Amino acid sequence: MCLEILLSNDHSGMKDSKPLSFPAGRLWRGGSGLLVLFVLGLGDCEEPRERYRIRDKDLRKIHKAAIVGNVAKVQHVLLFGKNGLNDRDKMNRTALHLVCANGHSAVVTLLLERKCLLNLCDNENRTALMKAIECQEEECVTLLLEHGADDPNVMDVCGNTALHYTVFCQNISLAAKLLFCDANIEARNKDDLTPLLLVICERRGQMVEFLVKKEANIHVVDKMKRTALMLVVKYESANVIRLLIQQGADIYSQDDFGWTAEEYAVVSGFN
Repeated sequence: MCLEILLSNDHSGMKDSKPLSFPAGRLWRGGSGLLVLFVLGLGDCEEPRERYRIRDKDLRKIHKAAIVGNVAKVQHVLLFGKNGLNDRDKMNRTALHLVCANGHSAVVTLLLERKCLLNLCDNENRTALMKAIECQEEECVTLLLEHGADDPNVMDVCGNTALHYTVFCQNISLAAKLLFCDANIEARNKDDLTPLLLVICERRGQMVEFLVKKEANIHVVDKMKRTALMLVVKYESANVIRLLIQQGADIYSQDDFGWTAEEYAVVSGFN
């Protein structure tokens, strides 16, 4: 779906009045009433869900024990072979997915000691690592990484990686751990956003600074050829703008509509 937006021609130095079509997303109103659209960051997965939706009929015995953090019950189920370690429920979730989403680190430890598979995906193509990050269960994330959750670059159905979710949630310590484990700092989701472009769109200033210091590509562009600098000027964040310029951001680069970062700044009313 696209939205057609009529650009006003009463801005000195701006383009002539003309309709522009943008992919549907987040509308932003400039200082003079001009509407400019910026695409959503995580696509259909825009807002990380805090927990799984749980329906008893979807679960097997091991999942029911795991979801409430009952270590003894999980051990009992495994001991008597009622379910296997990596058995899935009707939503393709393993016990590891469920305990990571709910922060039951003791059960996570048990499953890891039993050598469960770490990189299995649920119906949304998310690993237990991704789910732990999405739900901000840092202890579970650390346990998974320490025990060999060695593929932080798996993409979910929206193309987001574990790093996309981590930076969205503004967790610098987790982001550092993922990068140490070779997470791809330039991975693009289905909105064609790298983690850096995502946090700029979502106004995560501290995370922008962190990623730039970690040598994220500041010259990367989105689907409409908008640079990081073009996206950041609308938020009137002087520190981030200064940082990008100091790092060599091209102030003369043009997007698909012939606009530069300076023109976006004028429209935003940013001095």
